[in-house]
Amino acid sequence: MNPRYEYRALLACDIAGSAGRGEHRLQEIRRVLRAALSGGLAVADLGPRDFGYVDTGDGCQLIAPAGLPKAALLVPLLPELSVRIREHNEQACPDARLRVRVSAHAGELRFEPAGAVSGTPFEALARLLDSDPLRQASLAGPEGTPVAAILSRHVYEETVGHGYPGLERGAFTAAEVRVKEYAAEAWLWYPGSPVGPQPAAGRGTDSGTGTSPDERPERPEGGEPRRVEQLVQARGRSAVFAVSRGEQHVHYTERS
Repeated sequence: MNPRYEYRALLACDIAGSAGRGEHRLQEIRRVLRAALSGGLAVADLGPRDFGYVDTGDGCQLIAPAGLPKAALLVPLLPELSVRIREHNEQACPDARLRVRVSAHAGELRFEPAGAVSGTPFEALARLLDSDPLRQASLAGPEGTPVAAILSRHVYEETVGHGYPGLERGAFTAAEVRVKEYAAEAWLWYPGSPVGPQPAAGRGTDSGTGTSPDERPERPEGGEPRRVEQLVQARGRSAVFAVSRGEQHVHYTERS
């Protein structure tokens, strides 16, 4: 049988600062991440078994099922993941707390008959995950932000750029990514970002961001996101987004 090629959305997660915690703690925080992802996907009417799962040691890669809209990997999954990680951190000892970096990309993948999956979209996904702008975003705030995400330009243009519900332009910050030979424009999202989503009333929110209005950049006219040269330290619980979409009927293939 010949390999087949399919267009798929991809999401990668990495636990920041996981090295040096020891095997017991590493396994504990890995379980926390998987549980938070599973809960976030459930809220998004998806489930872990809908996705191809690649364990990367201190994180994972999710391969979306064929036909799943890219926006479904962003809202409400990212805000829900942020809330769940923050709730864990509030109760955990310092050595068991998490900061999670997330990257999102999409493209054509090669599926081998034996089950292996490959393709250049994985390279861009990894470069985005390892980029300095995302690493800096994950450190925003006195204790860091629970979840900081970066979207490739392709994903941004076909989700935020198309006006999907819950994906407002003002919630994203433009960034230039340069990692090894990879150079591209990307877009950051993280609770409390200078031009990002503001905390909303409800589950997992509070009334302040820890940043005074004078410290926040002005919102550009027309709702267009603006670039920032320096990330502003800010507190924030999470913004709750809503998104509408149809039912997905997909098949799960687990990868260890």
